[in-house]
Amino acid sequence: MNDQRFEEVRNFIVQNLDEHPADIARLVADRFNVSRQSAINYLNKLMAQGIVTATGNTKARKYSLRPVLTEFTIDVTADLEEDVIWRQRVLPALHGLKDNVLGICTYGFTEMLNNVVAHSESPIALVSVQYDAAKTQIAITDAGIGIFNKIQREFGLDDPRQALLELSKGKLTTDPEHHSGEGIFFTSRIFDDFIILSGRVFFHRINTKDDQWLLDVKDQAESAGTSVFLTIRNDSVTTTKDTMDRFASEEDNFRFSRTHIPIQLAIYEGEQLISRSQAKRILARADRFSEVMLDYQGVTEIGQAFADEVYRVYQRAHPDVTIVSVNTTAEIRHMMNRALANSGEQDASIQKPSQGVLI
Repeated sequence: MNDQRFEEVRNFIVQNLDEHPADIARLVADRFNVSRQSAINYLNKLMAQGIVTATGNTKARKYSLRPVLTEFTIDVTADLEEDVIWRQRVLPALHGLKDNVLGICTYGFTEMLNNVVAHSESPIALVSVQYDAAKTQIAITDAGIGIFNKIQREFGLDDPRQALLELSKGKLTTDPEHHSGEGIFFTSRIFDDFIILSGRVFFHRINTKDDQWLLDVKDQAESAGTSVFLTIRNDSVTTTKDTMDRFASEEDNFRFSRTHIPIQLAIYEGEQLISRSQAKRILARADRFSEVMLDYQGVTEIGQAFADEVYRVYQRAHPDVTIVSVNTTAEIRHMMNRALANSGEQDASIQKPSQGVLI
């Protein structure tokens, strides 16, 4: 096998092995028009290089990428320096990452560990770093008050789910003198996979290759502290700067002036978006931004009072805030247009964000 051919097969195996642990040899044989034995020879070479491992006998053999795992516990003190922990304890465990991926990992780790130091009230933090040929995963767990419980308490919110909604908007912090409230907003968007598990709330955001996103929010049994899980593909082309630039504008001196609100975070089980109070919760603190994208992905319809509060009442009271709506159904646009007609504004279907689709 020549080097170029082997590299093509290697990349194919790395990208597909997680989803095809038992039939990866067949997949390789079909994709590259080689015999099953040749495919197994490729896998054996990757095993010899320490990239792939296998379990089971010949007929029931399953392959997987060989992970490299580093775990340690640190005492959380007021003078803990997250960049020192990164440099001394995490960075030595990572090898061969592209500069952009390393930059993403640096940003995410230091931001999330800083949250533990500044807000968690936890005496310790458990750090786990695992990478293989396809992806890098970072986990930070503390034994503190819990991020959603802390936000609920500090801001007098109704419940932890509302705390999640506020956190997702950005610019939310319990210590505005020392923190901007941007860390979780951007970390959840630069990683391919972002999870927060805290208290009774499980939040999972997946950023897909086609610039779309998927959310999973559900209640769970009460858990202590907060766990954050970050995953990035090693071949990712995302950069921290590009992601941040999508939420800034030259007119605002490149500050964080655009936000993106997934509307489904405001919907409780069995609810529909029909009331003015729901609209007010979604738009709370929106006046801190010059552009607010309301993303209706996963929402099929809204009520008249909700639409009127968002597109007529709020816009009339906040003319300097541009509201952009995306992923709307025909039913949603109908209600939006009714509200806009009452306010004398343009048709809702032609509204567009000022700089592409923000995610």
